[in-house]
Amino acid sequence: MQLSRKVLRTVAAPAVAVLVAGGCAPGTTPGETSPTATPPKTGTAAPLPTRPLELETAYEQVIKRVLPSIVQITTGQALGSGIVYDTDGHILTNAHVVGAATDFQVTLATGGKPRKARLVSSYPPGDLAIIQVENKNGLTPATFGRSANLKVGQIVLAMGNPLGFSGSVTQGIVSALGRTVTGERHAGGGAATIASAIQTSAPINPGNSGGALVDLSGQVIGIPTLAAVDPNQGTAPGLGFAIPSDTATDIARQIIHYGRVVNSHRAALGVRVGTAVDAAGNPVGVAVGSVSPGGGAAKAGIRPGDVIVKVNGTSTPTAGALSQILATLKPGDKARVELTQPDGTRSTVTVVLSELPAGG
Repeated sequence: MQLSRKVLRTVAAPAVAVLVAGGCAPGTTPGETSPTATPPKTGTAAPLPTRPLELETAYEQVIKRVLPSIVQITTGQALGSGIVYDTDGHILTNAHVVGAATDFQVTLATGGKPRKARLVSSYPPGDLAIIQVENKNGLTPATFGRSANLKVGQIVLAMGNPLGFSGSVTQGIVSALGRTVTGERHAGGGAATIASAIQTSAPINPGNSGGALVDLSGQVIGIPTLAAVDPNQGTAPGLGFAIPSDTATDIARQIIHYGRVVNSHRAALGVRVGTAVDAAGNPVGVAVGSVSPGGGAAKAGIRPGDVIVKVNGTSTPTAGALSQILATLKPGDKARVELTQPDGTRSTVTVVLSELPAGG
């Protein structure tokens, strides 16, 4: 089945089947910052096992090492997963997991009572967010690896809370690298587009969102985010996508340091758009609703009512298709934009791309 025939769905789950209980230490003041918090750890890859028994032992060791860093996040309407980022209580997760909520319940995979948490900031265009728990006692930050060093065929484990089954682990490989994928629209933001996504065969189910994709060295190399669904056959097994750890840690550092994303590293035309359809309801291009004053599109002469039909020679039948093309470009790049004007005439303009703001 081709990817183009599938719908990419975010994988948060309804807030049901939460099966965690236990006790933990009392909380601290909301928003309190510890001056002794340790930064997220990074590491180097360990030698990989070569025999079946060694591989089984490696799985056991990785799970034992990483699972204490995985949490379940509940908003009241949905649940998802998160990763302990540092000892100051910051949890890295997906923007679609937090949605429009600002307060959460966080439960460690190792058990204990739910802990209160608050939103620090969400970045919907990249589907990432940081929340912070009040009670920081006993948190185990994960070690993040370099996703830039990944190779197709590497064995990976996905850890999270599918359907509320806390601390679940699935296994697969890195199936492909460098994908550009767009998910569904969700509460708290539009449809996020992920550049350089990691494709994995490790099963990703509702509730896995925001968890960890981990290599056999016990390093987090991705954030499971999307699962492919065939409109005719349902969920496509073994076809999931994760945000690269290099992207996730960059956004996390910005949010923790500045309280928001200050540099998205992503390109924008400087327009607000929607998908244009013909009389039969078929998508025919991207309709420009508004143009940012002084932006690249405005300077190139793009106006509200224009329909973008191609960028750099690639057709843009939908707003999602346009987002995917822009995700492969950088601020400052020049893009050839082919337009259809309201009177039906066609033209091509060159736009100097700006930076996508944190709000999209």
